[in-house]
Amino acid sequence: MRWRAVALSQPPYSFVIPVLNEAGRVRELLLALRRRFPDAELIVVDGGSADSTAAQAAPHCDRLLHSPAGRARQMNCGAREARGRYLFFLHVDSCPGVEAPRLAAYLASAPLWGFSRVQLSGERHAFRVISAFINWRSRLTGIGTGDQMLFIRRDALHGAVCFDDIPLMEDVAFCKRMRRQGPPLVLAEPVLTSSRRWQEHGVVRTVLTMWALRLAYALGTPPERLWRIYYGS
Repeated sequence: MRWRAVALSQPPYSFVIPVLNEAGRVRELLLALRRRFPDAELIVVDGGSADSTAAQAAPHCDRLLHSPAGRARQMNCGAREARGRYLFFLHVDSCPGVEAPRLAAYLASAPLWGFSRVQLSGERHAFRVISAFINWRSRLTGIGTGDQMLFIRRDALHGAVCFDDIPLMEDVAFCKRMRRQGPPLVLAEPVLTSSRRWQEHGVVRTVLTMWALRLAYALGTPPERLWRIYYGS
């Protein structure tokens, strides 16, 4: 674990970034966050990368933590160690669209929790349509996805655990639980998120898979079974 010298006062917010074999992305993201959010605490939680992810992250984050693999487990590990008044959970292939002054204005109203709108990278028109649908759905239902930079106020934590320890749908479970406490604050500035999932597996196939998984989860299919279906194991 590497510590950066930080002020004794509580940082306004912490970015918690779960990673696994992301050597090609983690350094670039951390440099961008440090430049744009100089008062933020940056926490990287490595799930046992077999590449140089941890070595690349260490010089550019405040804390490098190690956890068993699994996005929920990694994010909970980071939440337990984070010092910020707000915790923002950010995927390594995503970058916030909001700037620090605007984010401070949002947080001044002391929202309990929330997430951002999303914008998929890439020039294809299909990605614009998918982004618009995700944003419409999340605002209508009050349920965001992990790609949308979920956040929570520290005093809303229950035993320092944010996410259910499940292999898939931890973001949906989080939002459903928080929605019972109050509506989310949706940041207007979208998170720019990589469209690599759609590019690798095809737009139509990926959309249909996501719909099927969410429907199956809503009907009570265990997340462990959904994980096996999604990852083919």
